[in-house]
Amino acid sequence: MATTTSEKTLTGERADLLESLGKARFFLRFTARGLSDEQAATRSTVSALCVGGLIKHVTATERQWTRFIVEGGSAMAAGDDPAAYEAYAAGFRMEAGETLAGLLEEYEEVARRTDELVRTLPDLDADHELPPAPWFEPGARWSARRVLQHVIAETAQHAGHADIVREAIDGAKSMG
Repeated sequence: MATTTSEKTLTGERADLLESLGKARFFLRFTARGLSDEQAATRSTVSALCVGGLIKHVTATERQWTRFIVEGGSAMAAGDDPAAYEAYAAGFRMEAGETLAGLLEEYEEVARRTDELVRTLPDLDADHELPPAPWFEPGARWSARRVLQHVIAETAQHAGHADIVREAIDGAKSMG
């Protein structure tokens, strides 16, 4: 049974994890400020990345990794499944009918659920074996703590990507 910790009394490691994740999320969302749906879908550099696609990818990544914390390796797509790979690749694009507002709303919902999990998870040391994939060491296990550190790093990295893409669109920067 999970013990609920209120936002007010959250201290220590969990507070630090949520603060770091919150800062990375802020910069990713801030980079999208004022963009139209068309601009958010624009590939403004030689890469296939767009601001909306990066938000979409980070949302899916955070959702999948928090599912891993709860469910284990079964929450992860198989590394050799072509359909899973295509879905992964599509996760970097804004598809027809998707809006920046809708992507940001979904991201906010996933963030809320992740934050609640961090507040209530009984043990940050609880771990699961990673599923077989070329990018994971066979038999490796990640704790909830390690997963959250990965989500923070992934979010921060993609916030930086989004900043470069945004600057190429209209010169706006998240910092500086």
